[in-house]
Amino acid sequence: MFTGIIECMGEVVSVQEEGNNKTFIVRSSIGNELKVDQSVAHDGVCLTVTGINGNEHTVTAIDETLSRTNLNYWTRGDKINLERCLVIGGRLDGHWVQGHVDCTGECVKVETKNGSYVYTFKYADPQYRTIPKGSITINGTSLTVVESEIGRFSVAIIPYTFENTTIQYVKAGSIVNLEFDVVGKWIKEWIKP
Repeated sequence: MFTGIIECMGEVVSVQEEGNNKTFIVRSSIGNELKVDQSVAHDGVCLTVTGINGNEHTVTAIDETLSRTNLNYWTRGDKINLERCLVIGGRLDGHWVQGHVDCTGECVKVETKNGSYVYTFKYADPQYRTIPKGSITINGTSLTVVESEIGRFSVAIIPYTFENTTIQYVKAGSIVNLEFDVVGKWIKEWIKP
């Protein structure tokens, strides 16, 4: 379980294909604090650390993960958001995030608003919905929905979030990982006829 509050950005230093899987080596400021078997959200995708070497760690994504996320697009030098799992008893500054990406979305517009930014995204999977002022996770970052319609939503970004997450690299056409609010997903399941 995560909060969507990004600890740091990491850099992909290696991508290796192994059958249908891809193994990534990621360098970061928290790399030397990680442990093998630890769950870490990588752009919102919960992956298990399988190796540590100084400030670099290794993770593997299987075909199922690659088919639902933007990890297939990662290349050497890409920056990614990193967050270690929630500590029980710690503050929940973002929202409940599972690290289970529901689908990808595409950025369709970025607007600068005199010191802040508004990003608009579209997604194709009709089973998911956002609501105004509800929560959404984009590449692992907990954000508040501003405008919402079926298959499309926008979020407002403050300068701190822009400077300290990978949202600064998202442009029109960028593919991002989306995890919709887990509470909303459960409510939807409970009220199904």
